[in-house]
Amino acid sequence: MNDMTDIAPSMSELGHRLSRLRAELDQRGLAGFLVPRADAHQGEYVPPHDARLAWLTGFTGSAGTAIILMGSAAIFVDGRYTLQVRDEVDINLIKPLPVMEQSPEDWIASNLGAGGRLGYDPWLHTPDGVERMKMACATAGAVLEACTDNPIDAVWEDQPLPPKAAITPYPLEYAGEASGSKRARIGALVMKCPADAAVLTMPDSIAWLLNIRGGDVSHSPLPLSFAILYGDARCELFLDPDKISDGLAAHLGDQVTLYDPRRLGPALDALGKTAQRVLLDTGTAAAWISSRLAAAGAKIISGADPCSLPKARKNSTEIAGMQKAHVRDGAALCNFLAWLDQAGDGLDEITASDKLHGFREATGCLRDLSFPTISGAGPNGAIVHYRASAKSNRMLEPGNLYLLDSGAQYLDGTTDVTRTIAVGIPSAEQKDRFTRVLKGHIGLAAIRFPRGVTGAHLDVLARAALWKAGLDYDHGTGHGVGCYLSVHEGPQSISRRPNNVALEPGMIVSNEPGYYKQGAYGIRIENLELVTEPRQIAGGEREMMGFQPLTLAPIDVRLVARELLNDEEAEWLNSYHAAVRETLTPLVDVQTKAWLVEATRAV
Repeated sequence: MNDMTDIAPSMSELGHRLSRLRAELDQRGLAGFLVPRADAHQGEYVPPHDARLAWLTGFTGSAGTAIILMGSAAIFVDGRYTLQVRDEVDINLIKPLPVMEQSPEDWIASNLGAGGRLGYDPWLHTPDGVERMKMACATAGAVLEACTDNPIDAVWEDQPLPPKAAITPYPLEYAGEASGSKRARIGALVMKCPADAAVLTMPDSIAWLLNIRGGDVSHSPLPLSFAILYGDARCELFLDPDKISDGLAAHLGDQVTLYDPRRLGPALDALGKTAQRVLLDTGTAAAWISSRLAAAGAKIISGADPCSLPKARKNSTEIAGMQKAHVRDGAALCNFLAWLDQAGDGLDEITASDKLHGFREATGCLRDLSFPTISGAGPNGAIVHYRASAKSNRMLEPGNLYLLDSGAQYLDGTTDVTRTIAVGIPSAEQKDRFTRVLKGHIGLAAIRFPRGVTGAHLDVLARAALWKAGLDYDHGTGHGVGCYLSVHEGPQSISRRPNNVALEPGMIVSNEPGYYKQGAYGIRIENLELVTEPRQIAGGEREMMGFQPLTLAPIDVRLVARELLNDEEAEWLNSYHAAVRETLTPLVDVQTKAWLVEATRAV
């Protein structure tokens, strides 16, 4: 997420912006327009220049789509944002709809009038997404029409300029494998498809492949760019010349050629003219690219981004770096948690969040936060992706649960950790719910599984104790994490949603079950876990993989209802806390040492 406070409209301004957009659409003969939360790279994080959804509607979440028609409008969000969207959007002008209850396609089919032309920006939608919208329009007797330029840009008078952050080399001591080796390896995969070249549109893939980092979006060191990788390991990199730093060309080497982004279109045309077979991830690439390739005569081979899976399998250098980063980050978080316990009354969400940032800065290694800290006290903790503001800022009061979800970017790794903390004496209900979430966390952390198992197979383990009490949560249980890259990366995940990507050694995933009581409190416990190499279990017949916790921070034992834990679960918690105490005690300040003994006491 980016800070879109200066971009999002006030409730009074929202109506004016909608009116100006509708007037622009009317001039173009359009019945409506699709407004996704996306940029040309289809990434989770967008620069202010591309924050069109936030500018138009006020919604600042990391996923969502608005559909603006002449007489009605709707915005579609997932379970993370059902509360937030109602706080940020004027629901009298734009109707918020959970995607699990109604899809954008179904809404279009029911609300778009026959004969209407629904516009979209082909840079902001994938080919797969466009096909779904075309079918919805056809059901309504209407058509979907690509716009040559975005109508929102025509009415956004003070739109920020595109980002121009410098792109710099990422040292081999952190990457663990030279770019030439990666390009040869991935080029061979491209040829196996079989394809002659792959068009790469995801900045994290390009950053990993070429061992470069940038700063075009907040909290992730991504270089917004495009690339074409050939089977022989040659690469064409399309990026704004103003982003080229000293030494970048030398770092990239002779096999990587730099081009202005305006050359991307002609380069795609050239692939078609020479009848090249082109691998394209049609689930993540912009529809504009797919259309340009098809028009040029290229043979498009639809497949996964060839960097995605190799990037997810961390090498030994990356694993060692992530482990170091988590030890460093764990010490900073423990110093904060000890300070928090001793801070007394008068503490609010923003002050606490800023204090934690200060402890991370004190490490001398912090490059950025990995996302804006979620610092939610009491009912604000029930908003899954809550962001404290001057308007919403709450005091941490006795009887509250305080949900703190935070992370950091270091050169050697990326962290993401959530702890739920009791302020004062917790209620019996709070302890019950917390312990059920903890049981789910332990159930997932302790599981052993054979090759071929996906996160979708394991998700139920995190929910079983909640389901037993008629409870659940409306978000995924785990996401992949990059190494000094995006805090959310695929292709692996742990979720009820189908995912055919098996968990493999070297992958890193989050383990973050939760529970949220609207208007009261939220609970989430999150560690990052490394998928371990398969090994034989004594007496077993198959080798099994498992999870190794990377995150090191106490889980609040004051919230544990011991009677709900079985002996194996209690032993897991005690063993985890012993490791936290042993690893971090030499690294924390004097006051924290004593606090850490109590915070990691056996249950």
